[in-house]
Amino acid sequence: MSRFFLAFSAFFSILFDAAFAKKVELAKSGDALLPESLPAPKPVAVEVAKAAPPPMREAGPDAALQLLAILQREGRFLDFLEEDVSSFSDADIGAAARVVHTGCKKALREHITIAQVRSESEEARVTLAPGFNASEVRVTGNVVGAPPFTGTLRHRGWRAVDVKLPQMAQGHDAKILAPAEVEL
Repeated sequence: MSRFFLAFSAFFSILFDAAFAKKVELAKSGDALLPESLPAPKPVAVEVAKAAPPPMREAGPDAALQLLAILQREGRFLDFLEEDVSSFSDADIGAAARVVHTGCKKALREHITIAQVRSESEEARVTLAPGFNASEVRVTGNVVGAPPFTGTLRHRGWRAVDVKLPQMAQGHDAKILAPAEVEL
């Protein structure tokens, strides 16, 4: 777009300024790029400040493993995911999913308080102001230019408001998500 404005202003400068038109003609023919009276421009070093990436923090696996263990204990989540359901009917899968859903929802509500990131209804038109939090909102589709962006809310998002995982005993192996069961 800047070349368009440059061409537009050059057009009128050439049309109404004979000296400028002569310089453009010389430059176009390659005979002279600059009049002799002007010194050659000095290269300008432009230093682009790169923002340092935020320091990465390593997430310990214990909390994630503990949550998986809780979902397994309350909703048999891992059993459901690891089961080969290809031979089951849709009705059987649906019945199993209902049991898993109920147990996992109970476990989640007991240990993590969640809230929606956006309060608007899905499919509502929303405007993202400049400086919006990109970790809270992912912009998708034809993203061109800078905010403000106006679009359709496809998903409200979720945020953890509070996490209350139980403390683990010293020496507990968090990698054991569900112990094997042996009935005697």
